[in-house]
Amino acid sequence: MKLYFSPGACSLSPHIALLEAGLAFTTERVDIRKKLTAGGADFNAINPKGYVPALQLDDGSVLTEGPAIVQYIADLAPEKQLTPAAGSAEHYQLLEWLNFIGTELHKNFGPLFNPASGDDVKAAARATLTRRFGYAAQRLEGREYLVGERFSVADGYLFTVANWAAVVRFDLAAWPALQAFQVRIAARPAVQQAMRDEGLLG
Repeated sequence: MKLYFSPGACSLSPHIALLEAGLAFTTERVDIRKKLTAGGADFNAINPKGYVPALQLDDGSVLTEGPAIVQYIADLAPEKQLTPAAGSAEHYQLLEWLNFIGTELHKNFGPLFNPASGDDVKAAARATLTRRFGYAAQRLEGREYLVGERFSVADGYLFTVANWAAVVRFDLAAWPALQAFQVRIAARPAVQQAMRDEGLLG
């Protein structure tokens, strides 16, 4: 398998999942602005959507969309228990979190990264993020992970998205449980390795 990524982007989530799963894979960096891979290939030909992550499978097919990719990775290594058992209540809670992170947190960072966004649009995005992070922090009170008692692919996704807060100067200080979660997940060996591989650590 090959993961197409951009450093620190949402592709960090499947990068973490691949390492947590212990699967064999390679990576190739993508210049999202130029739509070129590090090898000079047209990224739009690989993923017509034009954004990361994209996971090229061993049969040559390409899977896109982070939540689908991390669920696929988790299913390839069931012994790692990166997702609760299919059909269990916790499995649907995991899907709930993946959807919430993707639609309510991930997408609301978009206006803050877009230089064309007006001040009113950015203010609205920050207000929404404040409510959504508040909910996530509340759910993390007294818990180490989002679902059950083990690390799951949802934790890797929340960690990735919450890391963007520092980039756009969105202060997480109001939520100690979320800050503690970030520190806890950052200390995992697979997370450290993914961040080193993407040049995010010194």
